[in-house]
Amino acid sequence: MPPHSESTPESHLHDRITALTRTAGYRAHDPLIVGVQHHNTPPIFLTSGRTLAGKPLTPNTIVYTASLSKQLTAACAALLVRQDRLDTDSTLAHWMPELPAWADTVRVRHLLSHTSGLPEGIEFDDLHRTKQDHTTPGVIHALTHLDHLVGTPGTEFRYCNAGYVCLAVIIERATSHPLPDFARDHLFTPLGMTATRFWPGPSPHPPGAAPLDPHYPAPLSLGDGGVWSTAPDLIRWNQALERDELGVSTLLQTPGHLDDGTELDYAWALGIREHAGRRLYQHGGSWAGLTTRLVRLSGQRSSFVIIALDDNQDRTNTLATALIEELAG
Repeated sequence: MPPHSESTPESHLHDRITALTRTAGYRAHDPLIVGVQHHNTPPIFLTSGRTLAGKPLTPNTIVYTASLSKQLTAACAALLVRQDRLDTDSTLAHWMPELPAWADTVRVRHLLSHTSGLPEGIEFDDLHRTKQDHTTPGVIHALTHLDHLVGTPGTEFRYCNAGYVCLAVIIERATSHPLPDFARDHLFTPLGMTATRFWPGPSPHPPGAAPLDPHYPAPLSLGDGGVWSTAPDLIRWNQALERDELGVSTLLQTPGHLDDGTELDYAWALGIREHAGRRLYQHGGSWAGLTTRLVRLSGQRSSFVIIALDDNQDRTNTLATALIEELAG
């Protein structure tokens, strides 16, 4: 008789992740990377499918992270606040005097909490006539032609990518260094996130990274996006936040507020909610042919990342909900 094979906690979790991906609607050949760390045990990774270049996806495939980049931008800002090099009450006009008069009413904390009143979506596309210029200079150039804000700063939450592009510019001006260099030296290298970088171009993606649809290349603006990374590095990022290895986790996890004191369920690029008596921090990202989600269960040392090379956000949301239940149980 063959020797008895005992199931380990790691193999059981791997089987559960596989089952949950199938239940969420992912098939065995769909391009997907899932990384899970439970109770601070070594992370488990599940991969399937191929990149558009035909290469098999692996845990170490470098991918565009879309709006997950905002967490790294916010962390750079938090480091500057800790060093007394950035005041979140300072105005946008102080740092970017080239912007119109409305910039004097927007403060850095408004950018961080998406309460700046800057346009987003169709409103910004109407302003940003040169839509193919998805670069930081292109976004800033569009903002210089903005006559007025679409909302009063500090009065409502309106998710805004342009605000985080401005935040990236502020970080560069406060440090006198390009954001990719500052993030490399103060975030990625100290944490051992060797595969992670902000990518400003000019080519559509870093060397060796998984390409996106050439008709819809990733934006080259920094701050709102721009970070390319791997599943292990993103799990490492969650681990660093949980352990407060950079000394800024409390700041990053502090809920934002409207100017009237109303608390938001959004911190510094971290969505916040309670689940099963625990604080849960999460953020998603998406672009044409890409959906991402990064989630951390605070106090449990458990987290996961989902990277799907498709546009089906429903499947990603279903899988994320199932993984939260699995890890919280």
